[in-house]
Amino acid sequence: MTHKQLRVGRDEPIIDPDIPIIDSHHHLFDRPALRYMLDDYLSDARAGHRIVASVYVETMAFARVDGPEVLRPLGEVEFANGVAAKCASGTYGDCRVAAAIVGYADLRLGDEVAELLDRALAAAPDRFRGVRQVSIEDPTGAAYRFITHRPPEGIMKSPRFRQGFQQVVKRGLTFDAAMFHHQLADVIALADAFPDATIVLDHCGHAMAMDMDEQRKADVYRKHRELLFDVARRPNVYCKVGGLGMPFWGFRLEQREDPIGYLELATIWRPHVETAIEAFGAERCMMESNYPPDGRSGGFVPIWNALKHIVRGATPSEKDALFHGTAARVYRISLPDRA
Repeated sequence: MTHKQLRVGRDEPIIDPDIPIIDSHHHLFDRPALRYMLDDYLSDARAGHRIVASVYVETMAFARVDGPEVLRPLGEVEFANGVAAKCASGTYGDCRVAAAIVGYADLRLGDEVAELLDRALAAAPDRFRGVRQVSIEDPTGAAYRFITHRPPEGIMKSPRFRQGFQQVVKRGLTFDAAMFHHQLADVIALADAFPDATIVLDHCGHAMAMDMDEQRKADVYRKHRELLFDVARRPNVYCKVGGLGMPFWGFRLEQREDPIGYLELATIWRPHVETAIEAFGAERCMMESNYPPDGRSGGFVPIWNALKHIVRGATPSEKDALFHGTAARVYRISLPDRA
């Protein structure tokens, strides 16, 4: 994945350019394979779509390198809050990047995460909104080719995980759940055990269909749909609509060398976007770029064009919820009137 790949499709006409968008999920990092920092995100955000704010989601980037292990994720929260402060000054335009921050916490540590959460809230009191702990598991091992940090197995079944989760809930913070479809029973159990928690399902609950033939993929997609509707019966769970550019879905777009336009993305992604919205309703769905990881399949402009094209028949109020309303409500984002 290179910057050239990330920025294809900028010559596409912008669909519904006046719709305000809160990008509910993106990352910033500086790694040997790819640097994607504030200047890169702003370049994409200014390419035509009206991105008014964003939710910064952890990738365990910029963590501290010393001090107690449990507190090292504070480094990323401090970094993201600095980015947000720069953008809130107006010096970089009207886009409020990192208006909400989702940091990392290892909830397997139980009550030990309390200090981390309190210090994160103190470091970014106006923006720290929740935590994420990626817990994807792949028995085949195929998925780990595309993961920077391979998570340990059994995170959500760890003896002290729920103790740590309770610390998140007590502080009114959200929990972003990132796992594959065959793990969604863990989300269901967590939502049932903590009805007052706000759980956000990342990337439509990721159907894991890599390296499968068409019949096996069809079986996975059917099972994914069934499980997604089951999760959606829990009113405290919300869904991020996106992440479809990741290789896990089995579309094999990451293998393509030619630019992929929004119409092709929309055709491939439509069944899964429509399933998520049908299951959760627009009021519990929020659109995401998942950039730059989704850049493996399409440019920033085509991705948002594809999402807009898929829901072109939605009502104005439904579009408001999908593109900014739900994210603003869940992550408690307030924007200036001009935004």
